[in-house]
Amino acid sequence: MGRKYFGTDGIRGRVGEFPITPEFVLKLGWAAGQVLSDRQVLTDGDKGKVLIGKDTRISGYMFESALEAGLSAAGLDILLLGPMPTPAVAYLTRTLRATAGIVISASHNPFQDNGIKFFSTEGAKLPDEVELEIEERLEQPMATVDSSALGKAVRVDDAAGRYIEFCKSTFPRHLSLKGLHLVVDCSNGATYHVAPSVFRELGAKVETIGVEPDGLNINVECGSTEPEQLSLAVIERGADAGIALDGDGDRVIMVDHKGEVVDGDELLFIIAREQHRRQPVAGVVGTLMSNLGMERALKAANIDFHRAKVGDRYVLERLRQNGWLFGGESSGHLLCLNHSTTGDGIVSALQVLVGMTEADRSLNELKAGMTKYPQVMINVRTTPDFDLDGCTAVQDSVRVAEAELSGTGRVLLRPSGTEPLVRVMVEGEELELVERVARGLADSVESAIAVSNDPDGPAIDLSGTSR
Repeated sequence: MGRKYFGTDGIRGRVGEFPITPEFVLKLGWAAGQVLSDRQVLTDGDKGKVLIGKDTRISGYMFESALEAGLSAAGLDILLLGPMPTPAVAYLTRTLRATAGIVISASHNPFQDNGIKFFSTEGAKLPDEVELEIEERLEQPMATVDSSALGKAVRVDDAAGRYIEFCKSTFPRHLSLKGLHLVVDCSNGATYHVAPSVFRELGAKVETIGVEPDGLNINVECGSTEPEQLSLAVIERGADAGIALDGDGDRVIMVDHKGEVVDGDELLFIIAREQHRRQPVAGVVGTLMSNLGMERALKAANIDFHRAKVGDRYVLERLRQNGWLFGGESSGHLLCLNHSTTGDGIVSALQVLVGMTEADRSLNELKAGMTKYPQVMINVRTTPDFDLDGCTAVQDSVRVAEAELSGTGRVLLRPSGTEPLVRVMVEGEELELVERVARGLADSVESAIAVSNDPDGPAIDLSGTSR
């Protein structure tokens, strides 16, 4: 059965446009409450409880109230956490023995967007079958339980303190960050009131960026998606490293003392290799977009590497299949399953700092063990009926491109999951060669789409390039 509302990371969209409207979110809270109530085994008098956390975007107030009303109408109690990172909600859902946790956030998106994502009682994403049940219940008329059975809402005043202590517990007690000078960029998002405290309480000297949220400035020229300000701050302030989190705190990008950005692939490599020195790491899971340099560096360290489809959901699935602990994406969404059930930017940064502290080496020195390969991606606008895999001309062009790279790189063509685009990605050792091969492949895809759409029509324009 296909999904109507849920994507790979909950429900997300533009505020005020269906389904990100107060009416829909009200009913979503009710439908989720109904399904969760049906699935749980409760003792007499226990309604079950659901945690609600949010990031700092202004629409969070509106959707928090809507979810609260919907869950109450379904007969569940509500614990309000206020602004809290997504991984904090996952952790607190588990430790407070809640029925489920809900996060109101659009992660790294601008404030005009928002979304709803759920965690199970174990602090993991809801199984597909539960999400489908919620979608089915959304199609039914909303009915409120008897007044005597309505849920109540209370605020958890010590939520931030609980999460800070959890984060600190993932850093070895025999180590300290004393002597380290860090700049922490909280993206004016959900970590603004917890992340600085974590690093300070572990001994670091901490200066901050993006800790003044106003509801509109989340992810604006700051955070993991725009680390330029952090790079400048690290250099200007003479810091040892910078840490950039995204709006809901599940991603992290770092900056070394030279102001050079250290992305998710490099951080994942550092975490796995340093852990491997303490205790053997069987393997790491990345995605189809993970840099070839990481794959080769991990194999040189005798650590196996597997690729999953793009999306942390798929990385997590492969980790569980393999029984491995470490995985992630170039964006900085990293999974350290020895500490957390979901991506946690603060915890991931701490694991990198463990490596720096134990080895007494800078972040710049630690990342030197991996050589990042130049990677070029070109987006080609496509049509719904274009068969990428079945197009002989494109597949022939792929074989020619792979021959040109002569084993020094790789080629990936994949349809976008969210836009009418074919993503043409090429990476290899030489930037000039990579750019030429990518351009040729994109031209081939563009021509094939044009022919399939209208044999006599013009070629379709490129939507843009990124490197």
